[in-house]
Amino acid sequence: MNSTTIPFEIKFSNQSAGLIEGYGSVFGNIDSHGDVIEPGAFKASLAAWKAGGQGLPAMYMQHGAAMGADPRPVGIWTEMSEDSRGLKVAGKLVGLDTDTGRYNLALIAEGAIRGLSIGYRVPTGGARSGDRSKGIARHLTNIDLREVSLVTDPSNGLARVSSLKAADRVASITDFEGLLKEAGFSRSAARKLAAGGWPALKNLSEDPVAALRQHINQVAITLKG
Repeated sequence: MNSTTIPFEIKFSNQSAGLIEGYGSVFGNIDSHGDVIEPGAFKASLAAWKAGGQGLPAMYMQHGAAMGADPRPVGIWTEMSEDSRGLKVAGKLVGLDTDTGRYNLALIAEGAIRGLSIGYRVPTGGARSGDRSKGIARHLTNIDLREVSLVTDPSNGLARVSSLKAADRVASITDFEGLLKEAGFSRSAARKLAAGGWPALKNLSEDPVAALRQHINQVAITLKG
């Protein structure tokens, strides 16, 4: 089974309930293996999962037994679909009344778990050769999706962007600057962005923290890409 971690968004939609959502895959990105996943690559696999009546692919920590980690699922994915950006997922952690469940929740909330990674197989005819002069080994057009894992060490640098830890605690320009530095910006860049961005956020009719939760990952990925 192949696995790859690529640019993603992951956030809590309800931390106390362990609800998480994000992107397990983003189309058009060259991952560390030289693969590019094309729009539509998950369509047949998702249809097969839903038709099979067995739920959706598993949620593991660190790819479970396939990578020598805990073979037990840590949660369930309740929604998976393709949109214009990639594979959008939503789900929930399980066992939050246990030590293991509370620990898994803390790993994500505190930023120790930073990425989403897909485990998949490529069926016959599901890939075409890429332009190796551009670092592309394959274009993946049809993927048999097996699982989507929570991981600590994404294989692509862009996948390290995270909004999990600090977004709920941003209440000042200093907090905002800290969040930008956590997302990977330099001290000077974070200071400049915060100086211009915080007044704009405060002038929004919507909650500025809600605006941050919605946009900070995409802004970081765009500016770093």
